Order: sequence, then C-alpha cells, then structure tokens
Amino acid sequence: MRKLILAGTAAAVLLVTGCADMNMSDTQRRTAVGAGAGAAGGAVIGALAGGGNAGKGALIGAGVGALGTYIWSERMEKQKRDMQAATQGTGIAVSQTSDNQLKLDVPSDVSFDTGKANVKSNFAPVLDRFATSLQGNPGATVRIVGHTDNTGSDAVNDPLSVSRAAATRDYIVMRGIDSRRFEVEGRGSHQPIASNDSAAGRAQNRRVEIFIGEQGRS
Repeated sequence: MRKLILAGTAAAVLLVTGCADMNMSDTQRRTAVGAGAGAAGGAVIGALAGGGNAGKGALIGAGVGALGTYIWSERMEKQKRDMQAATQGTGIAVSQTSDNQLKLDVPSDVSFDTGKANVKSNFAPVLDRFATSLQGNPGATVRIVGHTDNTGSDAVNDPLSVSRAAATRDYIVMRGIDSRRFEVEGRGSHQPIASNDSAAGRAQNRRVEIFIGEQGRS
C-alpha cells in the first residue's frame, strides 16, 4: 500500500506540474503548482480511502488545488505598485506573501490611537487609494486582521481588535466596494510580532494587517 501511495503521488505531481515549464507565465505556473499540490494530496487520500485508487484521487485533488490557489496576476501586480506609491513614507509595509496574497502591514501610529477604533486622518488617504485599487481588481477578496498589545485584558483587547478591522472595512465599503468581498478578524494580543515588555514592542503589536487575494481558476 505504501508503495502504491508513493507511486500515485509521484505520478500525480508529474502529471499536473510537468506542464509548469519556462513557456508558462508566472500566473499559469503558480496555478499549475497549486494543482500539483492538490493532486499529491488527492492521490494519498484516494489510495487510502478508495481501494488504492490514487489516480482518481489525484485528478480530484488537482482540481481542488487549482481552484484553491491564489494567483499573482497583472492586476495584483498593479495593485501592489499602486499601494507602494500610496504608502511611501507612511511606515506601512506592502509585500507579496508566499501564497500570492498582497499584504499591507499598518502600524498603530498610522491606523488607530491607543484604545480607539476610529480610523486616523493619516490612514484615510491610504484607504481611499486602496478602494480605488480594488475597483480595478473586482475579483479580489480582502481579509482584514486587527491586533492589539497585551495592555489590558482579553475582554477588552479581543473585541477592540475586531472593531479596528471592521472600521477599516467600513471605511472602504463607504467608498463603493461591495461588503461581501470582505472578511474581518480580530486576534487581540494573541499574535505579537515583538516583545510587549517595551513601549516600542507594544507599538509594533498594535497593528492592522490587510490581505488581498485573487483566486486561481482552472
């Protein structure tokens, strides 16, 4: 059985990712790799649950992998350039994640005052430009995650982090972007990126992260 699973997995990966050669665009190549990962998982599942049918599992997994992969299209690249220009000198970091999402790291001195969930005036122009970039990429979805430092209790910080993410979404929606494109989350103080033992570290932990992703298509 183990040999069958390994053979099916290898065949699935070669079948789907073998076409990811130098003649493909970056978008096509990433989608193919996602399909390959899905094929590999499908092969294992098919072999275990389907009487050793790794090939059938691979085909199913390939479809799921392709559909579930974020792509880095020309629209996403343009959005990145637009946001880099809009955030220059603000302290907001703009990057491409390993799974092809566009990420904006918004520090507390730009986004929200301590203990507040009202969008600050210097954050508003960035969100205005962001709304415009979303209009140019109607297929992209947005996930906004709020964070706090560890000052105060979870009973205060958890809802505050959600409120900050929601306030960011609401501001963008007021600029004509469909609210159904958004997902908001609050992580409270549970995912620090710096030590909470210093004022500088706490300031880094008080932040909003915005993720933009365009789903791949088979």
